[in-house]
Amino acid sequence: MNNYLNSFVIWLSGSYSWLTYKIFLPVQLPGLDLTIVDQRRSDMELKGRVLVYSITGCPHCMRAKNTLQEHNIPYIDINLDNFPQCREDVKTRTGRSTVPQIFFNATHVGGNDDLEKLITDKPTFAALVKEVQDNEVPASAPQPPDPSTAIEETDHLSGFTCELDEYAQLVKDLRASGIIKDNRQGLLTVHKNSFSGKEFVDWIVKTKELDRSIAIEMGQALIDKHFGHNVKSQETFQDADVYYRLLDDDETEALNSGTMSDCEPRPAGEVGEDIRKLILKIYNVFLSKDGRKVNYKGITASSEFEVYKTRTKELQRVQVATASREEKLAFFINIYNALVIHANVVKGPPNGLWQRYKFFNTVKYIIGGHSYSLQDIENGVLRANRKGVGMFTKPFSKSDPRFKIALEKHEPLIHFALVCGAKSCPPIKTYSVEHIYAELKSAAEAFLEGDDGVFIDMNKKQIKLSKILDWYQEDFGKNKEEVVQWIILHIAEGAKKKQLQELVAGKTYKVSYLEYNWGTND
Repeated sequence: MNNYLNSFVIWLSGSYSWLTYKIFLPVQLPGLDLTIVDQRRSDMELKGRVLVYSITGCPHCMRAKNTLQEHNIPYIDINLDNFPQCREDVKTRTGRSTVPQIFFNATHVGGNDDLEKLITDKPTFAALVKEVQDNEVPASAPQPPDPSTAIEETDHLSGFTCELDEYAQLVKDLRASGIIKDNRQGLLTVHKNSFSGKEFVDWIVKTKELDRSIAIEMGQALIDKHFGHNVKSQETFQDADVYYRLLDDDETEALNSGTMSDCEPRPAGEVGEDIRKLILKIYNVFLSKDGRKVNYKGITASSEFEVYKTRTKELQRVQVATASREEKLAFFINIYNALVIHANVVKGPPNGLWQRYKFFNTVKYIIGGHSYSLQDIENGVLRANRKGVGMFTKPFSKSDPRFKIALEKHEPLIHFALVCGAKSCPPIKTYSVEHIYAELKSAAEAFLEGDDGVFIDMNKKQIKLSKILDWYQEDFGKNKEEVVQWIILHIAEGAKKKQLQELVAGKTYKVSYLEYNWGTND
């Protein structure tokens, strides 16, 4: 069976997902589908099997697969985004939460760095290759999942249809009414493209032949549905000379500003996952074969990116005020990570201290009727309105409508899920409402097990931590000792955890911080 499977592996350009293709084999193999897994045909014959566990948009995974291709070694790529049921088995077999994880038959090679080191040891590498050439897969080796068990994903790049919001037509009629204009209030203030509450009510009474009380309710619905808002951010509609503006008439540089979505708002978590998956698939297509560079200019010119920009309009009116803590966590993490890539594409990666400060404070999306910068999402919402690096005040005042959106209690694990676009950040991933805490725990373990997260020198009794744990120390503990204790509680079982416990027990260790790598992969 393994001989037939490996001899029919096809390399398909641009595909890193499990796809199935029915074939006729010389022997009857019930339920076997051919799995299309890679980019080039390999002439090497294997009796055994090479497995690569990966996720979409993972640069390290791309590098590992590219290395195998360069050495003419055929492999089967198991995308854990499509086969999440394999995650626990991979972790159990490897003791790691990171990807890629590579197996030559039952031999666990490790991640991309391990593969690169192995290749430099030519005799050992040659022996391992010969082992999979000459020997069939033993029962102790990990088994590829049944392709029919893959999660069926929506084609996010295809035409998007939705349920039309009943107030979308009212907004169109309002635009044609002639009551939207520049309104002067006092001597110095001009509210551009606005209308008064009284004008709106008069218009509804006259054209729709409804009572004023019903017209006021309709005005309030426009605010609640995030089609418009009071120019001074008040949330109550009034039948008076109080001015309102439609959301797409706001003067803003938010990357999803402009024409509003006519769709009935979907649950926040669902929208966030869809948008994150879409930008991640686009990112994956334009990630270089060796995983080291992203062709941001190519993304800009692509039709897929035009679809993505249209889909971000749905964020403008998404309902987040009533979302649960889990929904807010998944939604805002996914949107933060998508916004970083979107901004890198249209603005370019920031270089230098001032550009980075400007990037995180000015790059924005309109979400639920209000603008959110990257700083607002991280420090305002996800850190429960705490001051961030270089901030002198909290992101939201108590009168700010976004204050009600912030989590009531900060979540330390978000720091390992937010992707800032630099090489030292946690890996890219999409988070789900249903499994958010397990996924955050996995992200933390993956980050902490790497030497750019926690580096230990047992001889010098030194613990070197990521600068993230310094910048946001208050989220993890009152001092360095409490931060180390937090790490011990959240790092995966293994050698590194035992080393930390040994150093803490000896009470003679020193804690310092690693230099943060702001390099980009443009």
